[in-house]
Amino acid sequence: MSLLDIDYAPAPAAPIDMLEHVFDANGWAFERSGDEEISTSIKAGWAIYQLRALWREDEGVLQIVARADLTCPDDRRAAIYETLGLINEQLWMGHFELWSADGTVLFRHATLLDNDDGDAAPDLTIGQAEVLVEAAVDEFERFYPVLQLVMFADHAPADAMAAALFETVGEA
Repeated sequence: MSLLDIDYAPAPAAPIDMLEHVFDANGWAFERSGDEEISTSIKAGWAIYQLRALWREDEGVLQIVARADLTCPDDRRAAIYETLGLINEQLWMGHFELWSADGTVLFRHATLLDNDDGDAAPDLTIGQAEVLVEAAVDEFERFYPVLQLVMFADHAPADAMAAALFETVGEA
């Protein structure tokens, strides 16, 4: 009797499956809508963020959308548009936008996932999934005070950016 050498590599997981692993590993309750959508809530320092991921297999695009309970008053929309322009200049991945229907501020990032090897699912590693989730939450956390200053304290966008992003050196 001889042993056969069998090359076995598990099939790659769909992008939404990888995000499910990340959510589960962090203890975040999540809801799935098939293989195309997953959502969760993440409590951070400034807010509870609603995170939603959408997979569009035909286009090979995974989109991450984060939102907080942060709605811009109508009379501050022009200032918020200016603020979002200043914020977006600072970002390497993703962008902030104002949802025109209800004034909700969103962070959105789309990732093109390559499927060069012809597998059923494109490659998205756990590490990449973690980076996508962390980027959405971290960027929202970084700029949440700026948005609040402009929306609710009537600060000018440039002044809010300077005040909220002031970095201290050392310890008191």
